[in-house]
Amino acid sequence: MADLNTLTIAEARDALRKGDVTALELTEACLSQIEGAGALNAFVHHTPDIAREQARAADTRIKAGDAPAMCGIPLGIKDLFCTKGVPSQAASRILEGFKPEYESTVTQNLFDAGAIMLGKLNMDEFAMGSSNETSVYGNAVNPWRRGNDDAALTPGGSSGGSASAVAADLCLAATGTDTGGSIRQPAAFTGITGIKPTYGRCSRWGVVAFASSLDQAGPMTKSVRDAAIMLSAMCSHDPKDSTSADFPVPDFEAALTGDIKGKVIGIPKEYRMEGMPAEIEQLWADGTAMLKAAGAEIRDISLPHTKYALPAYYVIAPAEASSNLARYDGVRYGHRAKLAQGDGITEMYEKTRAEGFGHEVQRRVMVGTYVLSAGFYDAYYNRARRVRALIKRDFDQAFDAGVDAILTPATPSAAFGLGEMKDADPVQMYLNDVFTVTVNLAGLPGISVPAGIDTQGLPLGLQLIGRPWEEGDLLNTAYALETAAGFVAKPGKWW
Repeated sequence: MADLNTLTIAEARDALRKGDVTALELTEACLSQIEGAGALNAFVHHTPDIAREQARAADTRIKAGDAPAMCGIPLGIKDLFCTKGVPSQAASRILEGFKPEYESTVTQNLFDAGAIMLGKLNMDEFAMGSSNETSVYGNAVNPWRRGNDDAALTPGGSSGGSASAVAADLCLAATGTDTGGSIRQPAAFTGITGIKPTYGRCSRWGVVAFASSLDQAGPMTKSVRDAAIMLSAMCSHDPKDSTSADFPVPDFEAALTGDIKGKVIGIPKEYRMEGMPAEIEQLWADGTAMLKAAGAEIRDISLPHTKYALPAYYVIAPAEASSNLARYDGVRYGHRAKLAQGDGITEMYEKTRAEGFGHEVQRRVMVGTYVLSAGFYDAYYNRARRVRALIKRDFDQAFDAGVDAILTPATPSAAFGLGEMKDADPVQMYLNDVFTVTVNLAGLPGISVPAGIDTQGLPLGLQLIGRPWEEGDLLNTAYALETAAGFVAKPGKWW
């Protein structure tokens, strides 16, 4: 079989079972693609020896006839996941040289299912960013280009390396994490599928923390079916994570019937933002028409507290980040600054953190420390928490009124150029999360599905938001949308 790296998980699984291809052949095909894709800067830690060893073990398992669906599937792992004996830096200088002695629960679940790790993927530092421009490894680059323009575009963030690698067929799928849209926004920017499951569905143990009440791991894949297959392998109840839910994990792939007759799809009026590009408005209208044609009932709904979501998020997330990042002090692991004679422990902390953290991380730690400080805790942090409760109530009321899923745009634009927002107000960058942060604040599942191309030839995504713990139903609605949209475009190879 030619171009093995372009297969979907479902296609590769079926080919592996039939004996048409081996896991080792699949792995070698991906490794050779990664070698030639340095210009994308997607893979930042390469693990070919581990990949080949895992591939041989997968082939043995497949021959024995007891292999799960993910067995033999080569993946990229976001650098936020701790992987035993392999650098796990969260794209930060402060974790330079850190090689964990343990495996994150999500990667362990995938490896137990027979999946193969090709290497670690680029990302925004500590997952803080919407463009993958805050990484210590340098920018990840989107494989898509605008028309005949060869300007480098962002793959989105923070899971930019994951999105770029999947879109460029360097791996069959990748892990991502989503704190305010970091799976869904990059998926939309690169023409792939990305799902953030319900908060608590995937264990956070061994995933470097950004904002603990918002972070959630999920798969980034080439299709909705692949997302369903991989999500089933990633999820589990984990006693090591106190927020992990003790719910059985269904077979999400079995839910993909494509039948959404009678389902109620909510269209929230508050997502019609001022200045929204006509192309995004049209895509949303087209997606609505596609779901209606598939037999769904379309209902206009109101989520009145949406306008407060972004400010609430940018109080809560930095507050939790400042608390979580306090542990990085240069004492036990990672980067430690060189000290001048007479420097004490205070200078060591100050210099280490100043050198180790990039500007965006420093900005968020300072904002977070400020909103948690004695005089401002009630004015900012507690008020943001109350707003968060109101945002969740908006969604609860919509679902209680019979809405099965909510359709919105995934992003306010197509991918923008790397460096284009360099001198802009940071708030302009934060506005990239305007359609996605509500889902994290409410702990809901959300999925981005590629649904169209803009006038410059760049992919655009639509987002579906589902009821808590009903990822199967959400994936099925996404499957119907994917089928109707018929998105098959791929980036032209220039790297």
